[in-house]
Amino acid sequence: MSLIDKIDRSRVPEHVAIIMDGNGRWAKQRGNQRIFGHKNGVKAVKAATEAAGEIGVKYLTLYAFSTENWNRPKSEVDALMSLLVETINSETDTLLKNGIRVLTIGDQSMLPPDVQRKLNDVITRTASCNTITTILALNYGSRHEITEAVKKIAAQTKDGTISPDQITPEIISKYLYTANIPDPALLIRTSGELRLSNFLLWQLAYTELYFTPVLWPDFTKEDFFEAIVDYQKRERRFGKTSEQL
Repeated sequence: MSLIDKIDRSRVPEHVAIIMDGNGRWAKQRGNQRIFGHKNGVKAVKAATEAAGEIGVKYLTLYAFSTENWNRPKSEVDALMSLLVETINSETDTLLKNGIRVLTIGDQSMLPPDVQRKLNDVITRTASCNTITTILALNYGSRHEITEAVKKIAAQTKDGTISPDQITPEIISKYLYTANIPDPALLIRTSGELRLSNFLLWQLAYTELYFTPVLWPDFTKEDFFEAIVDYQKRERRFGKTSEQL
């Protein structure tokens, strides 16, 4: 029996975020270069997206490339960018067929021009899809995101558009990349690492965290469903007592 049968469809998280970790180790275990792991990780992206769509998750954010990833060897970065373009080319029709809308968060201006063009194209072509929204975090870093938001708010404070006492958590959220996107209810991180790695630090304030030792290329639909089942066992109190819920 699949774990999907244990899921309460009335309590599915609206937004799930995933730190897709372990591609390099997966490849090394098999005597291959890291890009081999990244290529096989694409299958896990498909599995997670399909699993999320099947149970009614509305937003799925995937940490695809961080601001720190530029520090990796140039050959690996170049291969990752080529893989991104290749994947978009091969999967756009499938995205449209399955009603998957694509968005991005992060500073895309630093990405290679061909990557930017492909991203803009797939975002435009899938804009009317409404089954699930898959958000790719590319050249994303949460501290950079928050810093840029503070700069914008400070500029508006300086010119009198907004006063300091009007600044609230809700106002700050409107200046982040994720404005108009609900905060994740669940974060999944693969490969056994127990850290957030500068990912959605503001948005994860009340998110349930789930860590699995499974390396990303081995991540399956059942692994996704297992995370959802675990999530549904938890009591989300948001500062209240159990009796108040």
